[in-house]
Amino acid sequence: MIQPSTILNVVDNSGAKKVSCIRVGKGFKKRYAFMGDIIVVSVKSLRKKRRFYSKVLKGDICHALVIRSKKSNSFIRNESIRFLDNAVVLLNRHNKILFTRIFGGVPYFIRFTKYMKIISLSSGLIM
Repeated sequence: MIQPSTILNVVDNSGAKKVSCIRVGKGFKKRYAFMGDIIVVSVKSLRKKRRFYSKVLKGDICHALVIRSKKSNSFIRNESIRFLDNAVVLLNRHNKILFTRIFGGVPYFIRFTKYMKIISLSSGLIM
């Protein structure tokens, strides 16, 4: 359950380490974002090794896809899944990916969205 001003981890190699949610994606008076939703984020800190040649800079505003969420919610087949942290992968303003690798696994239901390429770049699927 992600709302504006939530601090999130970035789990890709775009160069960002922490981001802050600015706005939850589409929907009339949508208050919270869950796994699989698009949010608008601001980059708060960069990874130390990628600081000089990262694809994003501190203060940049970009879109992000929520990959992991602490709050469990039920999806297809009424199964719930819960993670230890809130994590996102960064997208550009046209919802294209900014990275070439994802650290850790992604939930299985991402397979049914239009972001199928994210599954092939991750290390595995989590049922």
